[in-house]
Amino acid sequence: MADPEAARLTQLRNIQSKTGRTIAQLHAAVAASGLEKVGERRSWLMEQFALGYGDANAVALSYGKPLPALEGSAAAPAQTEQDDPLAAIYAGAKAHLRPLHVAVLEMVRGFGPFEEAPKKSYTSLRRKKQFAMVGPATKDLLEIGLNIKSLAPAERLRALPAGGMCQYAVRIAATAELDPQLRQWLKAAYDAAG
Repeated sequence: MADPEAARLTQLRNIQSKTGRTIAQLHAAVAASGLEKVGERRSWLMEQFALGYGDANAVALSYGKPLPALEGSAAAPAQTEQDDPLAAIYAGAKAHLRPLHVAVLEMVRGFGPFEEAPKKSYTSLRRKKQFAMVGPATKDLLEIGLNIKSLAPAERLRALPAGGMCQYAVRIAATAELDPQLRQWLKAAYDAAG
């Protein structure tokens, strides 16, 4: 008789190979989606990552549960702040902003390769030079700093004082604010850093 746990581990490893993302990264993307029902998450995973029903269902059902060690049969060790630099940035009252941070990074990943450099209170996004910063501004708002010389004025786009690390900043509170306008600003900064 086949071992169901071994089959599940094999399936999760295969999902990682198919998507090029770890199960933890897929779970972070699910968290950023804001979807709460397993069926909604499964459908979203099928659409976003071209997973089949069974694979999407496995990811959706494992969401929120301890991840198995996919290289062996023991349970995965708990992540430390050294393994997960976002844990310190999004501790305590700011924890609910972490899925929003992940959603911003998912948007930027669609542009192409870049480096994520976590700092003490934010993450720097770099190509040849830094093009954006992402981190909590307050316990309820995530701030995205944009390093680009010129953007057309907009109500939610705040110009920053000269000489800083970024020329503009946008504060958001929900994934609904990750709209085409913000995507355009991030893409312009990404391209300019290239």
